[in-house]
This record gives sequence, structure tokens and C-alpha cells, in this order.
Amino acid sequence: MTAARHLPLLLEKVRACTLCAEHLPQGPRPVLQADARARILIAGQAPGSKVHASGVPFVDASGERLRHWMGIDRAAFYDPALVAILPMGFCYPGTGKSGDLPPRRECAPQWRARLLHALPKIELTLVIGQYAMAWHLPDAAHNLTETVRAWRDHWPQVLPLPHPSPRNNIWLKANPWFEREVVPAVRARVRTLVTPR
Repeated sequence: MTAARHLPLLLEKVRACTLCAEHLPQGPRPVLQADARARILIAGQAPGSKVHASGVPFVDASGERLRHWMGIDRAAFYDPALVAILPMGFCYPGTGKSGDLPPRRECAPQWRARLLHALPKIELTLVIGQYAMAWHLPDAAHNLTETVRAWRDHWPQVLPLPHPSPRNNIWLKANPWFEREVVPAVRARVRTLVTPR
């Protein structure tokens, strides 16, 4: 079965998943975006409360910043034929002492490899945050700053990014090289992938 035919069936199963239901304070609501034609993959962490409420990925300040880094508008960002969005955990995990809890551990082993296999045209993966880095860049440095600083090691197929959350404003201020070096590179790369051939 081709990816174009297989993926819709797989997405139905993912969206009906209740694997972690007993651990999710607001219940299961898998939030993701995918199409077999997508050329860019955003590998994030897990939905926040606003995303859970809306069912739309990155519909918050993090999404605004991420779109700014990518240099694309909402229409392109939310076009699944251009951009796939697969967080490490598809459901909102709830809140802990210092913010949202980590993605549920059950999700990635259950779904991730099958979904990635059904996205054969991906040419750029934006890997956001430490949990996504542990999956997509297992041999990279364990320190987020070191991994992002070594972004050229994985370029142009994979780009590690800090989380675009406003909580990372301090990190961005302390690492001005990121917006000086990395953002222009990712914008140029994204532009080539969303421009019709």
C-alpha cells in the first residue's frame, strides 16, 4: 500500500487512540498534522493546554515564533501537504511544578516509526526540544545548547531547535548567534521546500 493510501488509515487510528487515557488530566485528544506529500516535518514535544482546547497544533505564542523562524505564514504552516507536525506525544500531558509535563512515554513507541515511514517525501526535519532530540538525534550532545550550536552537523536534512516558547526568551537572549546564524539558514531552506517546483 502506498503512503498516500496508508497514511489516512493510520491517522484515523492515531486520532482514536486512548492508550494513555488514564494518565491524561483532560482526556485524550491527539493533535497532529500529516500528509504523504509533506516535505517538512516539525518534530515537537507535546501539545499545550491551548492546543488541546483548539485541536490545532502550535496555535499559541510558540507557533507564532516558530512560523517567524521558518519565514512562512499560517496558510503554508497549516497546509499538511507542505508541513507535517508530529509531536513526541500527541496529547496534552497536563501540568507539573515547572510547566507542562513531558510527553507521555507510550506515544512515540506506539506510533512514531509507522507515521515517519508514511512520510516518504520529508526533506527537512525541525527537531524541537530535548525529547524530540533524544529520538531524532540520539547521538547528539545531551546538552540542548551544544546540540543546537552544532546544527551544521545534521544540515540540511535535520535542524535541532530550542523550543520557541516565550519561556525560552532568556536562552535566546543568551545565545544571539541562533537568530543571527540559524534563523536565516532555516528560512532559506524552508523557502526552497514550500515553493512549487
